[in-house]
Order: sequence, then structure tokens, then C-alpha cells
Amino acid sequence: MHIVLVHGMGASAFTWSLVAPILEARGHTVSVADNASQSLEDDVAAVRSLVDAVDDDALLVGHSYGGAVITNAGRHERVRGLVYIAAFAPTEGESVNSIVSSNEPAPVSQYFSRGPNGEWIADESDEAWQALAWDVPEHVRLAEREHRRDSADAIFTTVTGTPAWSLRPAWYLLATSDRHILPRVQRMMAERAGARIREVDTSHAIAHAAPESVVALIEEALGDLAAA
Repeated sequence: MHIVLVHGMGASAFTWSLVAPILEARGHTVSVADNASQSLEDDVAAVRSLVDAVDDDALLVGHSYGGAVITNAGRHERVRGLVYIAAFAPTEGESVNSIVSSNEPAPVSQYFSRGPNGEWIADESDEAWQALAWDVPEHVRLAEREHRRDSADAIFTTVTGTPAWSLRPAWYLLATSDRHILPRVQRMMAERAGARIREVDTSHAIAHAAPESVVALIEEALGDLAAA
């Protein structure tokens, strides 16, 4: 089964720089999305095109906002399952913004600003990194900074259609020290999606802080699907 890795807002394929090599070394085939984070519809279409490009069933893996992407892209007929990594898992008619606004603000909110066109700009200061992703190695932080991009507000306000998690099995890796998506909110979404939940005590940046935990859940999902 082909694995498609989908990054979060403002990020890039670099999100999976530690995860993808482990998966490939273990014999898995992997595609890594590099979405522009300007339109949910465009990001969904890009992921669906990655599924179309491979003659195999697919397992979608989404981090953060990437969860909203796979929740919609996962309706593709060859998607077999969904793996959420500290990710948004909206239901029908819900947006990332409506999930965030219906809960108390997460600490991350003080480290984002709006650009002249309404785009969201992340604070790249050392203070922000220590507050939000303290468990990511310094060299990874510096490399990731070179790959970040601003995100359009539209990716947060566009509502979800029929959620793929209502059609496909789901797994969820919950970051218990997350300061981007509150752990309580992660658990609510995971339980609502009927996902098999695993936990790891990391920041929001699980893929860089604990790549082996991400790989373990992906391989658990692959094993469950093979046994079904």
C-alpha cells in the first residue's frame, strides 16, 4: 500500500524529513505532498493527484492542518485509511477555524500574525520555538525555517464535506504536550472519528520530535488494513 504524507499549514515536505527515510528503509513506498497552503481545495486536489499517480491503494497521513486535507482527499476511492498526527479532523460543515474558535485559545495563538492580504505568518523567533517546539533538535529547526511559507486564511475557513473518516478507518497519534492543538481538542476529534488513539509526550512537531512513533502508528495502520 502506498503512503502519502501531508504536511500542515505553512510547512512543506520537510515536515517528513525524518519519517520518510525510515519508511523507505523499511520497504514502504512513499509520496510526500508539498502543498502551497493557499486553498484547501487546491491542497486536496494535489493530494488526490498523488494517489492517482500510483497504481496502488493508499494510506493518507496528515499532520496538523494536513488532517483537514486528508479528511477531504480521503474520499478518493483508492484511499483505504487515514492516519492523523496531532491533526485537525473536521466533520461535515466544519472548518479548522470553527474548531479553533469554539475552544479556548492554544498558546500558539500569540506567535502568529496577519499579513497585508490576511495571510498567517508564523513567528520564527527562538522564543517561539522554545515555547512551541522545544523538543525538536536545533539543526532541524534551522533547516525547517528555510522551508516555511505563509498560509492563506482560506485554508482555515473553508468547510469540510463528508469527512473521509466516516467512510474509512482512522488512527490518531495524540501529542500530550501540544501547544498548537490542545490535547483535549485532539482527543475530541479522534474519538468523534472513531480513530484508534495512541499517545506520545511531545510538542506539536511529532514528526521531528518522535519520528519512530509516527512510523510505528503508520505501520500499525498498515497491519490492521492488511488483516481486515
